[in-house]
Amino acid sequence: MSEEKGLSTFKIAATYIGTVVGAGFASGQEVLQFFGYYGFIGFIGLLAATFAFALYGYIILKLGHKYQADSHVKVIREAGGKWLGWIIDIVITFFLFGALTAMIAGAGAIFNQQFGLSPLWGNILMAVLPLLTVLIGITGVISSISFVVPILLTGVFSVTIFTAIREWPFNLQALNFMMLDKAPIDNWALSAVNYASYNLVLAVAILAPLGKQVKDKEDLKRGAIFGGLGLGLGAMTILLAIVLNMPAVMNYEIPMVYIASRFGPIIQIIYSGILIAEIYTTAVGNLYGFVIRLTGQDGPAYKWYVVGTSLLALVASQFGFSTLVHYLYPAVGYAGLLMLAGLTIGMFRGYFQGNEGGTDMKYAIQDAEVAEEIDPELNEDEDQE
Repeated sequence: MSEEKGLSTFKIAATYIGTVVGAGFASGQEVLQFFGYYGFIGFIGLLAATFAFALYGYIILKLGHKYQADSHVKVIREAGGKWLGWIIDIVITFFLFGALTAMIAGAGAIFNQQFGLSPLWGNILMAVLPLLTVLIGITGVISSISFVVPILLTGVFSVTIFTAIREWPFNLQALNFMMLDKAPIDNWALSAVNYASYNLVLAVAILAPLGKQVKDKEDLKRGAIFGGLGLGLGAMTILLAIVLNMPAVMNYEIPMVYIASRFGPIIQIIYSGILIAEIYTTAVGNLYGFVIRLTGQDGPAYKWYVVGTSLLALVASQFGFSTLVHYLYPAVGYAGLLMLAGLTIGMFRGYFQGNEGGTDMKYAIQDAEVAEEIDPELNEDEDQE
């Protein structure tokens, strides 16, 4: 347990999971497009993505803890250096806004598919609720995300178990169903790497400042491992449910809601509610990460950035949910490979193996140089002393 700052392994893992799972994940749309179209080999790809979640989640958390990061910027600067770090920062900031837009669009798709209402009502709801939460700051973000995650995973596992019972004995031919022409990426291995990449781009905005909140370094490691395993297990159950319902699920914006509807309207409504709650937690993470990059939480413009960003994302969400998942996510995934490369290079440079003092001193020198440029008199005062 992290008694001083109140963050346990569970809260770290839950916040990690809640940041990644949202409209794309829990709806089944991401899993369908990145793994479902590949048949059985899609499960192998998902195992590789799970390993990447655990490994790189830990690297980000540890860098955030080491450099006491208030946003993803310091971690990215350390991982990628001056120029590559700058490019990665732009990619992350852009995708945070794009993913927020996808969450708002996803809520609209649920309102339309499940309740027969105009998508705009769901769009407005998912723009307003995260706005109110993020105005509270990082405490509200962590609390809201960690509360919803167990409910989401319970819902996902339940629907999959019901599906498995209903379809038993399994039609193994379903595992051979492949639709590569429908997949955004025609290679299963590249699809798996891309999936992990863009989700880590999304997660770094929360994991970096989350690392600062933790006292015990072992909690960082356990939180990353359990968070990665939770994401992998959740996605694996969704993939199983989708594969067993192919090709019918291909015709729906929200595949998991369609699957839940096969067990009656009550199960369908319950899962829809869980999905909306999870979309909310991811939207909260996206909005906070984007705004905190532009302005400090304690800055006078913080609340105006929150409101303005929410309104712009509401407008952009009108492009539609499945369209955003199909085109936006793979594009950011390719760009996110730069971030993974930077983190990998940073790991092999020895940032986690006895080089703590050297790098800390490097940044102390850099910070002193910046301070002197801002106020040269500081250096003069030190000389006089």
